[in-house]
Amino acid sequence: MHGIEPTRRPTGPPAAGGRSLGVAVVDPVPIFRDGLAALVHRNQGLHWAGQAASHHAALQLCEQVKPDVVILDSALDPNCHLTKLLNAGDPALILVILIRDPNRTQQYLAAAIAAGAHAIVPRSIDSRRLAEAIRRAHSERRYIDPALAALTARPKRAAASKGDLAHDSPPAPRGAMPLSRREYQVLQLVAEGLENSAIAKLLFLSVETVRTHVKSILRKLSARDRTHAVTIAFRSGILIARPEDGYVPVTADTTVIPGHR
Repeated sequence: MHGIEPTRRPTGPPAAGGRSLGVAVVDPVPIFRDGLAALVHRNQGLHWAGQAASHHAALQLCEQVKPDVVILDSALDPNCHLTKLLNAGDPALILVILIRDPNRTQQYLAAAIAAGAHAIVPRSIDSRRLAEAIRRAHSERRYIDPALAALTARPKRAAASKGDLAHDSPPAPRGAMPLSRREYQVLQLVAEGLENSAIAKLLFLSVETVRTHVKSILRKLSARDRTHAVTIAFRSGILIARPEDGYVPVTADTTVIPGHR
């Protein structure tokens, strides 16, 4: 897999009349993706770069379409693995995380920023503020919505937190991702029940390459077989359960350039 050159985009704010920013969205809810597409279309200086509703589709979208900005729903990335993989694959990519209420904690925000998020905003943000967040994240490479700013302050001492926060805060995101970007995509598709030939077709790989990735996944996860690997991945937080408000099939949820590698 080839990395994306970070020099392909300007690092400062776009000049007046300059090229627009390509914005892609990773979210499980079709109507929400449609709303974000409408927001992008009506804002000068932004253009629609595609959408995805799953981890492996998001990775494929970024590899093939190469957007400038990705807006990512925190429900799809509770352990910040996808944020880290997207950031590592393209250091110039701007990642805007839409924070749902269950992830509205100091632990999650700190983990998201450490994983490479450039902007943190509530998922309930209005369209004007989101457009501003996209532009400021691109020009300044950091934007925290004022509604979440208090959560990015240094946390209180552990002794105080245990008594006050333990009851209503979800656990912090779990440990490091042991798999490569491509292995992660393959494992996602294995978990959906696809055989090697179907995975190869979807990711534009040879069957032998997919087989090699599966062997590497089994070795890294100390798994006996594919089913065991998926079980381990869910238990360890490498894979996540589908968000309860819906999930779109991989074959229909992403805008890509077919056959482009």
